[in-house]
Amino acid sequence: MLNQTEVSEFLLLGLTNLQGMQHFFFTSFLLLYLATLLGNSVILTVVILEPRLHTPMYFFLGNLSCLDIFYSTVTVPKMLTGFLFGHQTISFGGCLAQLHFFHFLGSTEAVLLAGMAYDRYVAICNPLHYALVMTPRTCLLLAVASWSTGFVHAMVHSVMTSQLSFCGHNQIQHFFCDIKPLLNLACSRTTLNMALLNVVTTFIVLGPFTLIVPSYLYIISFLFYKVQSQEGRWKLLSTCASHLTLVALLYIPVLFNYTPASSGNSTHKDVQVTLVYSAVTPALNPLIYTLRNQEVKTALKKTLWRKL
Repeated sequence: MLNQTEVSEFLLLGLTNLQGMQHFFFTSFLLLYLATLLGNSVILTVVILEPRLHTPMYFFLGNLSCLDIFYSTVTVPKMLTGFLFGHQTISFGGCLAQLHFFHFLGSTEAVLLAGMAYDRYVAICNPLHYALVMTPRTCLLLAVASWSTGFVHAMVHSVMTSQLSFCGHNQIQHFFCDIKPLLNLACSRTTLNMALLNVVTTFIVLGPFTLIVPSYLYIISFLFYKVQSQEGRWKLLSTCASHLTLVALLYIPVLFNYTPASSGNSTHKDVQVTLVYSAVTPALNPLIYTLRNQEVKTALKKTLWRKL
């Protein structure tokens, strides 16, 4: 065996090496991050304080807002520091923690969106049984299942990654510690890790997606065959529009990044795609729900007047 020095820290190379662009990116992503914190905190506060929003739909929305706050916090602050001070070092333990929480929160959100799709399906296709099906206990179980699935999924990756040896280059071609760039730096065999990435992560992404698609197929068929008026169809469909937008914003980039068989290499395009659902999407989610949802806007105005 060759005497090799184990890597104790990594160097995050960030998004760009172009001179003069760091301050522009810092300002842009700082504003996005502040919008994420403010927007999701407002949604969470309104859902908690307004009794009219104590329904399954807004219970899940509160969970989603909480997820988005933590999700962006896992990666964005470190990225912002990199824009100001250049390439950032991160310890091996810190790198594993970042990887764990990124996949924990991301996969939890993917599963939670499937629960939200089921809620919309029951509300539209079985409205008379909605209160019996979507009980507080059912909602709590769906939320716990989402968080638990995300935690177990992330734990598998973080434990398996912790078993690898890193003894050569320590430069990560990314703005945070993700699985692909770490596997690319490993000195030991990564066959099992790659299998987990391609099979387990694909299952976590595609599993909820295969539940979301039939839910909306049932909803669309119900609207066209059971609801006679055009106005009634659009009114019911509008209750799903925000959720469908969130699904598209999350699943399109995630499917692009994680479902194809991977060699472990992290390309510049992967970094850009990851940036969309880790920094941009969490900032857009509150806007999507407030702009398209009259109940949230009414509750927000009521809460603001109460504070004045």
